[in-house]
Amino acid sequence: MMNAKYIHTNLIARDWRALAAFYENVFGCVPVPPERDYHGDALDALTALKGERLRGVHLRLPGCGEAGPTLEIFGYNEVLPKPTPAVNRLGYGHLAFFVDDVMQAQTTVLAAGGQRIGEIVVLTTATGTRLNVCYVTDPEGNIIELLSVLTS
Repeated sequence: MMNAKYIHTNLIARDWRALAAFYENVFGCVPVPPERDYHGDALDALTALKGERLRGVHLRLPGCGEAGPTLEIFGYNEVLPKPTPAVNRLGYGHLAFFVDDVMQAQTTVLAAGGQRIGEIVVLTTATGTRLNVCYVTDPEGNIIELLSVLTS
């Protein structure tokens, strides 16, 4: 096994500045300067795309500390269309955030341009922990799980 450390998750956005602002304002993510701006032969070789420009920012995820992983939000000059969000689509499914109050967090996400997927429910884990949980999307349709542990 190799020595590895998780460092970031990448989201490709139609409008990377607006999507970054959503995660900053709703979840308290903090920008990690500098903004990125990649182009030229090295980017062409890395991506197998010709003449693209890749711009964006890393956002420190809440609750992870100064050395924690980031959410990397980038935008290309040209982006391909995204299929309709679905919780059962193959590949990466969602980002998850612990919140104090799932209903309030859902309301905040919806007010900031997100969409609801399904309902808020209570799930019980194999160890008996009860979770209040729901799925929403960010303004660009990326799925987010909001959850809290129920104490009563």
